[in-house]
Amino acid sequence: MSNAVVERGGKVDRSDEVKRLERREGWKRRLPILPALIFTIVVTQIPFLFTLFYSLTDWRIDKIEPRQFIGIDNYTSLASESEKFFREAAWVSVQMTVMAVLLSLIVGTGLAILLDRKFFGQGFVRTLLITPFLVMPVVAGLMWKTQMFNSSFGVINWVLNQFGVDSIEFATKYPLASVVTVLVWQWSPFMMLIVLAGLQGQDRSVLEAARVDGATTFGIFRQITFPQLRPFLELGTLLGAIYLIQVYDHIEAIVGGQPGARNLPFYIAGRSIGGGNRFGLASSYSVIVVIASIIIANIGLRVLSNLLEDDS
Repeated sequence: MSNAVVERGGKVDRSDEVKRLERREGWKRRLPILPALIFTIVVTQIPFLFTLFYSLTDWRIDKIEPRQFIGIDNYTSLASESEKFFREAAWVSVQMTVMAVLLSLIVGTGLAILLDRKFFGQGFVRTLLITPFLVMPVVAGLMWKTQMFNSSFGVINWVLNQFGVDSIEFATKYPLASVVTVLVWQWSPFMMLIVLAGLQGQDRSVLEAARVDGATTFGIFRQITFPQLRPFLELGTLLGAIYLIQVYDHIEAIVGGQPGARNLPFYIAGRSIGGGNRFGLASSYSVIVVIASIIIANIGLRVLSNLLEDDS
């Protein structure tokens, strides 16, 4: 009899053998994804650990002195008056991320509702609506800056001129709103796809039964559809917050880093590769951005969850 099989009161206890077989099966399932896991750790966590180490040093590339370990001095300097621009950039990041995520989620949900029905050319329309998300960020920024926001020949100003309104240099006068507009235009299709997946996964028999019982279209959406979309809306909020807090290309292409639209990634780049040369300080800022991304994503999920619970 094997060591894993023990006689207890006439019964055979195979718990050790079962646990060993379960562990073996578990490793067999994990083995195919192990290379991808290792690759993800190497390309994400190791650079972050280096960034965390550099944030504790006074690393400058404009000086020949070796790097010195200074502890948390880079982090404590954030409270000084000289770092008020960092705090301003942090506030811009919060505004830009919150507005872009919420507006793109609202617009994407509306588009998904329109597409969640059969009509001629549905596939073609869906493809057209997805197109903005496939445009490169720099291309999207330059296109909106030159063809939409331009005060001389931009489409928006041409429309305003038809109503007697003077031309407006949007990128200069309203830099934050201009960037958010482009982000919403580009990210609404992404939200649309997520919400559309949730809409098409509904049980149609439940919806039909609600219509037979006399429920209105709005009532069906508010009481049945909307609560079922909760995980999809949360996913869109989470992914949108993580990606949009890292926006850099749009700001550079549209407003060129004006103070009103200078977020944390843009400010960090300016303190390091943009001429500041203070890589240790910039690394501490990068760590702050990671923490801020986690906080904003969790706040967004909590707020959205509370809203959905109140409506359910």
